[in-house]
Amino acid sequence: MAFTNEQLERYSRHIILKEVGVKGQKKLLNAKVLIIGAGGLGSPAALYLAAAGVGTIGIADADAVDLSNLQRQVIHTTNDVGRKKVDSAAETMRAINPDVTVNTYHEYVTSANILDLIKDYDFVIDGTDNFPAKFLINDACVMAKKPLSHAGIIRFKGQLTTIVPGEGPCYRCIFETPPPKDAVPTCKEAGVIGAMGGVIGSLQAMEAIKYITGAGDLLVGYLLTYDALKMEFRKIKLPPRGKGCAVCSDEPTITELIDYELPACELKQGNEE
Repeated sequence: MAFTNEQLERYSRHIILKEVGVKGQKKLLNAKVLIIGAGGLGSPAALYLAAAGVGTIGIADADAVDLSNLQRQVIHTTNDVGRKKVDSAAETMRAINPDVTVNTYHEYVTSANILDLIKDYDFVIDGTDNFPAKFLINDACVMAKKPLSHAGIIRFKGQLTTIVPGEGPCYRCIFETPPPKDAVPTCKEAGVIGAMGGVIGSLQAMEAIKYITGAGDLLVGYLLTYDALKMEFRKIKLPPRGKGCAVCSDEPTITELIDYELPACELKQGNEE
């Protein structure tokens, strides 16, 4: 695969990096990343992955653009209100980089379809904002041996980790089961500063790029937290992959995917940050 003159110019700042170079950029162009949720986290992740030249990007979301989304979901504009989020996102990504193939999935991600959705992708980004979806994505990726980036944001705080099945703890190793219904407020109830999605979603894109190119160290085995009010990052070492984990241990007790019940407000507004 030879680069065109336009590609050499477009990706020049990557190519001059010794950690990426021509070889790494070719890996990006041949890679496939699935983003679940075209919201506060998925928006910046999609923008930066498209700009980076990730060859195939899938984006899954069942919602339409709402005016309240625009404070943080920067892939959409005022003119997109009422459109399917996947269509709005795909249009923006293609405008940024025509090298990129964008696959859209205008559907809720459930136990019935998630394994089919993730099967052809090299890396998965979890941009959802509720625990049922996060546990479902984790369990499916562990079962299918797909690496993923988990993240969450609320108020002025965010967190993320990278999960590579078999190499470190999964989401269930950290949080065994979803919290009781209505025990944790959603972003709709608690609020979230818009730029938080940009900070954490961009870091998710960075983890995907590092995984694809092999550059640097991933957040496998670590949870990175960010407090915007204190302008403080903390990198917390997680326990090793637990023998007692219900899904990623050598003797898992969860062998089928589970659709946990969503809070009523999440049923109305979808499942993205």
